Amino acid sequence: MVDIAFGPTPGQRPDLSNRNEAYLDMARRKRMYGGILLVIFVALMASGWSLAEERNAGGFLEGLHQVFDFPAEVFSEAWAKMALLPGLIIEHIPALIETLNIAAVATLLGALAAMSLSLLATRGLARWPGLIPVFRRTMDALRAIPEIVIALVLIYILGGGPVPAVIAIALHTGGALGKLFSEVAENADLKPVEGLASVGANWSQRMWLGVLPQVAPNWLSYALLRFEINVRASAILGFVGEGGIGHDLKLAMQWGQGRYDEVVAIFALLFAAIVVIDRISDHFRTLLVKGH
Repeated sequence: MVDIAFGPTPGQRPDLSNRNEAYLDMARRKRMYGGILLVIFVALMASGWSLAEERNAGGFLEGLHQVFDFPAEVFSEAWAKMALLPGLIIEHIPALIETLNIAAVATLLGALAAMSLSLLATRGLARWPGLIPVFRRTMDALRAIPEIVIALVLIYILGGGPVPAVIAIALHTGGALGKLFSEVAENADLKPVEGLASVGANWSQRMWLGVLPQVAPNWLSYALLRFEINVRASAILGFVGEGGIGHDLKLAMQWGQGRYDEVVAIFALLFAAIVVIDRISDHFRTLLVKGH
């Protein structure tokens, strides 16, 4: 077989029994493969950029100098009406609470589904080992479909409102957390499970008493992280008529000039809420995983 790094001639190959030559050989191969991947990456980026430029309504480079025109217009109007911002922020707090409720309920439902799917899809723990591929593909399917696509389908079935948003986010959360939960469960010590099985515990008892105490800190940590993501997802779904602060933001932006102060107030409120949630969840994740 031809060695693509050194050619077909045997004399060109290094003596791999020598430690220094083996290390140099490995370094040369890494540089070569890295160079090949870099060339492929640059070629793909260039071709993708060219295709995007051809299909774009206007040239990207030609309009690049206008990229800050709209933000400047928004912030200039908000600055002129700065005295109104506190009142607008207070006005939209109920919409923010609705967004947080959507994210919280969706995270809870998704986490419960993920717990079941992950244990049923984990080798060594699954109740029906032959169905492991089925449960794994189910989680893949739930992760593969974006929340906004599920929400748009559910709008035609259930109408607008928070319920389609909760279902859409919960389904995606179940697939995403299920994958993470399964990876954590695979590293669980099986000795407690075997001990419980030896005294006649059923599958549910083995999972509840032998596995969950080991994986609970990491599972809760991942669930808190997912809650942060779901707050942003629920705000985005508001743009397609799912309620919450995203819906208010959509209406303010559609109204256009004259309501830009409201846009800035909503962005400020949403940003502050996400920062607070991030700090609180980060604190609790640290306590759960590290214990201090």
